[in-house]
Amino acid sequence: MFVDEVDIHVTAGAGGNGCMAFRREMRVPRGGPSGGDGGHGGSIWLVASPHQNTLVTYRFHPEFKAKRGQHGMGSNCTGKSGQDLELEVPPGTVVYESGPDGLIKLGDLVGVGDRVLVARGGHGGRGNAAFATPTNRAPRHTEPGRPGEERTLRLRLKLLADVGLVGFPNAGKSTLIARISAARPKIADYPFTTLTPNLGVVGLSDDRSFVVADVPGLIEGAHEGHGLGTRFLAHLERTKVLVHVVDVSSMTDRDPVDDFEIICRELARFTGNDDDQSPLAGKPQLAAANKIDALDDPDRLHRLEAHLRQRGIPCFPISAATGQGVPALLEAMWARIAAADVQADDADEFDDDVEDDAPSEP
Repeated sequence: MFVDEVDIHVTAGAGGNGCMAFRREMRVPRGGPSGGDGGHGGSIWLVASPHQNTLVTYRFHPEFKAKRGQHGMGSNCTGKSGQDLELEVPPGTVVYESGPDGLIKLGDLVGVGDRVLVARGGHGGRGNAAFATPTNRAPRHTEPGRPGEERTLRLRLKLLADVGLVGFPNAGKSTLIARISAARPKIADYPFTTLTPNLGVVGLSDDRSFVVADVPGLIEGAHEGHGLGTRFLAHLERTKVLVHVVDVSSMTDRDPVDDFEIICRELARFTGNDDDQSPLAGKPQLAAANKIDALDDPDRLHRLEAHLRQRGIPCFPISAATGQGVPALLEAMWARIAAADVQADDADEFDDDVEDDAPSEP
């Protein structure tokens, strides 16, 4: 089961109470206070793990509580601190806190090993030995341990992929990802066959490889939640390249140019939850004119190619079923990914140069 959004409740451990004790040993007159401090409560962390690829574990186990700290003891012994609790999530998970004013972003676990503290453990209380002063040599008060933080979190998974396949239902996205990778999604001749995103690794010559994501089909109004809606548009946010898979056959009553424009509008109108601007509209794009093996009206393909030429988007006539034209499409994907990586590296170097050139404060 693929689960990409869950709500969980986390409670960090409370701190242990401070101890009140006095030394009662032979040959130690006026031994004085010896109550130790309580231990700190355990904190809760979210950690991006390569062993997780879905949030299904948290669908059926939404409550988590860290260990509390032990109480202080006599002889100035500090109580044992509670062990931190680490919850493994897939890379690409975004963490939000649910509050009265909506969702507040706490962290974005993009890479393996990324961590975010979601609930801090309570501090342990001080024992009476900590309150001893020259004028108060026998204090008889202590501090209780503080409670740990308690939060309701929403976890959202955004798949990490180099290429995202977009298009109407039954455009052939699942057939294409099955053709170019070892992924085996469900393929059938009815709409919304794909109900969850699929990932596939594409291997090319010279040990080149990249990851492709096949998201469920989009329809008009997807940015408002129609069809499978914004839930799966969010999976395209981390992709470097978008590939429009357009059905150019006459098997449907839709026009391929209209299909392409509708998907473009949905991508432009999707803003996600962190910004007012679309994170998808400015991505590099390619188009795959699919099902040319069933093309009975060449004008449908010619009109789409002319429209894409005006938009400056390369078009590759392919047949995902037979493999015709697919190698050229894969090479174009790789070229766009490489160009996106170079652009990202240049942007990082520019940011570093700006920081280095910034005037230092006196």
